[in-house]
Amino acid sequence: MAKLKLKKGDTVKVISGESRGSQGKILSIDIKKSRATVEGVNMVSKSEKPNAKNTNGGIVKKEGSIHISNLMLIEGGKTVRVGRKLDDKTGKLVRISKKTKEVIK
Repeated sequence: MAKLKLKKGDTVKVISGESRGSQGKILSIDIKKSRATVEGVNMVSKSEKPNAKNTNGGIVKKEGSIHISNLMLIEGGKTVRVGRKLDDKTGKLVRISKKTKEVIK
């Protein structure tokens, strides 16, 4: 299984699909399926039974998952391709921008 280049909390832009062009923060990632749930992107209607939070139940709008390949990281207001490199000081793998070669976060 390949290591994902995006992680929870990253700001991403949708580059293809119905929600193309929209941006949001990654809320969760399913590593096995290579899918991420992004805030405000790919909204789906889901019917819910009444519960403690929603006493009436009914149809609720919720974020659906979107495939990782349709997302691109936003760093400094621009979309960037992400690579990984071994950091000389710490000896750990860090994410870098492919164009500027700068470390991401």
